[in-house]
This record gives sequence, structure tokens and C-alpha cells, in this order.
Amino acid sequence: MNNNSGFIEKLRSSGLRPTKQRLEICKLLFDRKKTFHFTIGDLSKILKKETNKKISLATIYNTVHSFKKKGYLKEISVDREKSYFDTNTSNHHHFLDISTNELIDLKEEDVDNIKIKKSLPGKKIKSIEVLVKIENNN
Repeated sequence: MNNNSGFIEKLRSSGLRPTKQRLEICKLLFDRKKTFHFTIGDLSKILKKETNKKISLATIYNTVHSFKKKGYLKEISVDREKSYFDTNTSNHHHFLDISTNELIDLKEEDVDNIKIKKSLPGKKIKSIEVLVKIENNN
């Protein structure tokens, strides 16, 4: 997506007015070739560095969560206080490098079949996504 009209449509379909700040967020998230993993704090720092504009944390938070609700982003909760967001919304697994706080895609073929032996009454499994925490071997 290389034009503002595509970003404007993405914002409007998410229930957001396409302001200059939200367009900047949209460009940073979706105008790229590779998957992008980020926290709200990471995104705020990157936006400040790359755009040299002040975008409020509330605007970033609301925009990201509206995109998530619409299905444009996936949220990966790593603990009570930290969530990452992913521009790749397909079902896939991740490594979390706790030494660097980097979230890294793990391809489906890199994980053997996972068998869940327990079920919950009235519930069915929607997806299985593994988060493997790693650290430096020192």
C-alpha cells in the first residue's frame, strides 16, 4: 500500500478519522515489506524519531487498538504488563528474546504438531500459537 487513499480507507473502516497523525501511524505500520512487531512504547519512539512530530500516546494507543479490533493487527500478550502487536495477522508462532525484548516470527514448519489433550465444555480451539521465550546463553 503506497498511497494515502489506501491508508485513509483503512482508518475509516476502523472507525477513525484520517488525521495527519493517524496517517503517519498507518504508513509506519503497513507501508513495509516485512512483518513488524512492536509495543505501544516502541511505536511511540519510532514515530517520534522518523516523523519528527509529536503524536500523543493516547492517539497511538487508540489507533493501534482500533486496528486490532478490525483485524489489521494481532496482539501477543507476553505477561500482564506487556503486549506486542504484529502486522502479520495469520496464525503463527513466535520466539521472544527476553535479553533484547525482540519478538521473532517462528514459521509453522519449524514446529511439529501440537496436541492439546484437554478440552473445556462448550468451547472449541480457535487457534494454537506458541510463544517460546529465549535468552542469551551466558
